[in-house]
Amino acid sequence: QYQLVESGGGLVQPGESLRLSCVASGFTLHSFAIAWFRQAPGKEREGVFCISRTGQDTNSIDSVKGRFAISRDMAKNTVFLQMNSLEPEDTAVYYCAATMRNYHCSLADTYDYWGQGTQVTVSA
Repeated sequence: QYQLVESGGGLVQPGESLRLSCVASGFTLHSFAIAWFRQAPGKEREGVFCISRTGQDTNSIDSVKGRFAISRDMAKNTVFLQMNSLEPEDTAVYYCAATMRNYHCSLADTYDYWGQGTQVTVSA
């Protein structure tokens, strides 16, 4: 059974940082591309950052470039999303997702497995 578990969310002030973790079980990251999505209240789910099976290719949306970074720890079978200089607009539930198929970084339908999400709130 494939499972993804996110953690690391919380309440922070603008300008602060958080690191989200996505632990995969039942499969190894070598076989799956991983993405982080987020969904704010009243908005559609948005693809934020993705990393390929090989880890060599990453992609992000423009609004997080220079502030967020994605990385993997293969020994821990974990993908991280480092979020710096957080803004109130980053407030959302953050999900990690995995796929073995051909995928588009920001299209949720191309991912097969999802975590339960972790809440990130950025507020003064």
